[in-house]
Amino acid sequence: MNREGESGRHSHKSGRDDLVTLALTGDVMLGRLVDQAMLAEGPYYPWGNMLPLLRNADLTLVNLECVVASGGQPWTRWPKVFHFRAGYVALDALKVAGVDFVSLANNHVLDYEEEALLEMLGHLTVNGIAWAGAGRNRAEAARPAILEASGIRLGVLSFTDNEPGWGATDTTPGTNYLRVTVDEPDFARVREGVAQARRLGADLVILSNHWGPNMRLRPTAEFRRFAQAAVDAGVDLYIGHSAHVMQGVEVYHGKPIIYDAGDFVDDYAVDAELRNDLSALILATVSRRGVERLELVPTAIDLCQVNRASGEDYALIADRLRELSGELGTRIVDGGNRLTVELSMQAAA
Repeated sequence: MNREGESGRHSHKSGRDDLVTLALTGDVMLGRLVDQAMLAEGPYYPWGNMLPLLRNADLTLVNLECVVASGGQPWTRWPKVFHFRAGYVALDALKVAGVDFVSLANNHVLDYEEEALLEMLGHLTVNGIAWAGAGRNRAEAARPAILEASGIRLGVLSFTDNEPGWGATDTTPGTNYLRVTVDEPDFARVREGVAQARRLGADLVILSNHWGPNMRLRPTAEFRRFAQAAVDAGVDLYIGHSAHVMQGVEVYHGKPIIYDAGDFVDDYAVDAELRNDLSALILATVSRRGVERLELVPTAIDLCQVNRASGEDYALIADRLRELSGELGTRIVDGGNRLTVELSMQAAA
């Protein structure tokens, strides 16, 4: 499949030739009750009043935390508690939100085994949605997606350290599995991915990583070393997800590391203290020089729908992100309805 061919469809929405706006989210899970809600209310339903921000971005990128297919059967080769599959209405939902790219390197893309994964890859291709992080074999799973808007080309790499047994091989489908370590030869795959994206013409490289345990507010020292090493290897923007709660933002050598973007849409039970129903839409304004501006629009999930957070929910997100990012050496300014990350700040060593 020619990823470059897919990316050619993207049109510029911001109106400025030198800047492109990216909308990025953490986990988007469109199965189970979300699937039922879309069947009842329509494909616009999950996005709530966030829809204009998603659609108005030049490029919109999400982590798709489910498989979209009609076939397959629940994974039974070893114990797995949750199995997430969405029907075809999810494809309509992705399209009405203007989603240009989905990351597939996660612990739910094979919930309904290889048959469903391969079916989904076909649907994404037909619908013009680019993807990375899983594939029919190791090479395809590792291949970066190339997106383009206003002549600026983005290379997007997608990795996961979840479900080691799901890693693609030379002859079997699976995910782009990678341990969180700076040791060789493992970390060489990050450099190889960046180099491949550059060979494909990428002006900027984004790394999307579904990593680590659930319900953790802070990255470990090893996770910080990995993300910083990825920036040193040429990554311009790093976005993690998997913890179900937002973690702090670090600015390392002028480049943002979003350690965990939290959950954007789902039907999950809510932890009363950690509040996994709260996160943010990440808006990054980029040029060929890198990320010029980074804003966070706080969000809240209720009844399988995401909307702008307000009141106490907004304050909780703002306070938490200021504290957690401050621990990483990054200042966040509250503008009243969104948060701005000061990119000039350098993270502590």
